[in-house]
Amino acid sequence: MRIKPILWAGLALAALPSFVAGQSNPAAQNAPVAQSALPPQIESTPLESQGPGAVGLLPSTKTGLPGSLWLGSDPETLSNLIRAVDQPVPALRNLMRTLMVAEADPPAGGAASVAHLGHRLDWLLDHGSVDEALAMLDIVGVDDPQLFSRWADLNLLVGRPDPVCRTLLARPRLSSDFGLRIYCTARGGDWNRAALILRSAETLGELDSRKSDLLARFLDPELHEDSPPLLPPVRPTPLEFRLFEALGEPLPTAPLPLQFSVLDLNGDNGWRAQIEAAERLARIGSLPANQLLGLYTQRQAAASGGVWDRVSALQRFEQELTRGRPDAVSSALIEVWPQMRSARLLDPFADLFATRLSQVDLSGRAQGILRRAVFLSPQFEELAATLPQDNAETRFFTSIARGGPPSETDLPDLDHVTPVALGFGTADIPETLKEQLRQGRLGEVILRAMSLFASGAQGNGQDMTDALATFRGVGLEETARRAALQLIILDAERARR
Repeated sequence: MRIKPILWAGLALAALPSFVAGQSNPAAQNAPVAQSALPPQIESTPLESQGPGAVGLLPSTKTGLPGSLWLGSDPETLSNLIRAVDQPVPALRNLMRTLMVAEADPPAGGAASVAHLGHRLDWLLDHGSVDEALAMLDIVGVDDPQLFSRWADLNLLVGRPDPVCRTLLARPRLSSDFGLRIYCTARGGDWNRAALILRSAETLGELDSRKSDLLARFLDPELHEDSPPLLPPVRPTPLEFRLFEALGEPLPTAPLPLQFSVLDLNGDNGWRAQIEAAERLARIGSLPANQLLGLYTQRQAAASGGVWDRVSALQRFEQELTRGRPDAVSSALIEVWPQMRSARLLDPFADLFATRLSQVDLSGRAQGILRRAVFLSPQFEELAATLPQDNAETRFFTSIARGGPPSETDLPDLDHVTPVALGFGTADIPETLKEQLRQGRLGEVILRAMSLFASGAQGNGQDMTDALATFRGVGLEETARRAALQLIILDAERARR
């Protein structure tokens, strides 16, 4: 089976070298790990005795992650880490997405296997990766009520209620959600029975007053014509979203959780809504940079201010870059860079344009922007070789791009540089994490390294050093390099706003 989701963010796949438990692998320090920045082909393999928790879109041959990734860890510990670990830079969000869609045995069987899959699906949904979550459920099936609940939510979210209702009406034991049962019964044409279920649910106290009122209006809108409009929920469920839509009171997606942004990508709500949704998803790494560029350049900006200034600046920059006149490219770059910075989209911008920019003879302020774009791009190591090593910042970033260690006597005046330099020096994996590796808890160690990195990003230098040493020690060399470069550059750019 081959699955090609509509939204695929181009996962940063890190091929793990062979790992000797508890020891750093020197080979991991020498070369970047990812083989390609292109979106991978997604393949599935039949699930065997591992249970539904083993399902994934990417096999070990694509990720380099072993099938024993989660074995040896306590299921509750993993669930807490998946929910709580922050990913403050794009490289770690890409790594986390890879972990969530990788084929690997769950930490335990039975209910724990289902719960493990549920936590992975929830992470994908929270980060707008709706198609990936649906693809995983299509592979594993929805025989378990927990999985059916998520599958139903996802299908309602993307506007496909029919398969949900057919499945629920045929197998009512899959869900105890009275709201969904009422909705599906009504959609099946039995409005009287739906009203009877609603009254029974109200009598039994199975529905809160807000949802009960919403369903009542859905079943008989004429009866409630003179009623005041319902206040929209802050975090609606997909069912509530569709009920408001059916009442002719559609909820705007912009203030809603990220997963609702995918609904605006088709352009039905206008070009501006389409661009803003794409920006929200690209910001979190859930939309390919090329798709964002396609929307930016679809037509001329309709007005000025806000997103339209960004669209105009990007369009002018791309036009000048195509013409290739250095003075005009420099001027357009100086204009568009702060626009992308204010939107927190410097990483996709660098992904799109760093290689082409490196071929233009820029100087002054534009040359400084180019250098940072180079080190934010997926081709950071290759492009670094084209830059003159004439200042401390460039020399430091080049050392990190090549795997370090940087010179400790020639550090730029930027946040995080000292702990990062140590992380690419002689630092080793902390003893606690080494012991967890000896116990076969690789996935957990990677999540804990992410947590250390997030702590380091807040100013805890030793945690930053430990995080980088751990990534490198388990073979995630490119992740370590990209994460370090992104943290320093993006923090420096945020300080300039």
